[in-house]
Amino acid sequence: MFDIIIGFNISSYISGVLAENAWMLDKVVLATWETIYMVVISTAFSYILGLPLAIILVITDNGHIMENLKLNRILGGIVNAARSIPFIIFLILLIPLTRIIVGTFIGTVASIVPLTLAAVPFVARLVEASLKEIDWGLIEAALSMGANTWQIIRKVLIPEAFPSIILGVAITTINLVGYSAMAGIVGGGGLGTLAYYYGFQRYQTGIMWVTVILLIILVQLVQMLGDKLSNKIIYKRR
Repeated sequence: MFDIIIGFNISSYISGVLAENAWMLDKVVLATWETIYMVVISTAFSYILGLPLAIILVITDNGHIMENLKLNRILGGIVNAARSIPFIIFLILLIPLTRIIVGTFIGTVASIVPLTLAAVPFVARLVEASLKEIDWGLIEAALSMGANTWQIIRKVLIPEAFPSIILGVAITTINLVGYSAMAGIVGGGGLGTLAYYYGFQRYQTGIMWVTVILLIILVQLVQMLGDKLSNKIIYKRR
């Protein structure tokens, strides 16, 4: 009941602000869509790149199926270095690369480049942690039955870690929602740009609060979806 009342109050507040600034409705809808677009595409690309990196970090670790400590330490150092750079600085550093890839560093499509590359090391460490939670006995059993490296990755590591990986996707998506808002400061599009140019520069605090509320709603929906999918997978295994 309390949640319903809160939800009604939030909806009423957003409706009231947009009613007073009717000309902003289209901009809010477009900015919300741009944020969702940026975050979904960036999350997908970050896992396409980050998942293989995580697997390499795990299987080349000490005592694992393809131990290679030199490669492991080099890749680990690169991941740690990339994770240590604040996103706003990372965004600026990647301007030349973003221009090469998409022809500009301003706009929604351009923001996908730094968002993806900033998320890759984060994804690699998240997935690495998920894979390392797998009972070594399962891997030993697969090895004793003659499974090769690819079979262990495909039939043991990824399936066993899948619920945890799904939760990691939700965490990554939530982080990218925040990153996308920061990208708005340099014209990255989405709710961040709307909040900066209208809420901050034009002192329209109502619009600022609307963007904040929408970002919170997006984060809550992503976390709820991640929890639901993860629990569904775990339930099916029982």
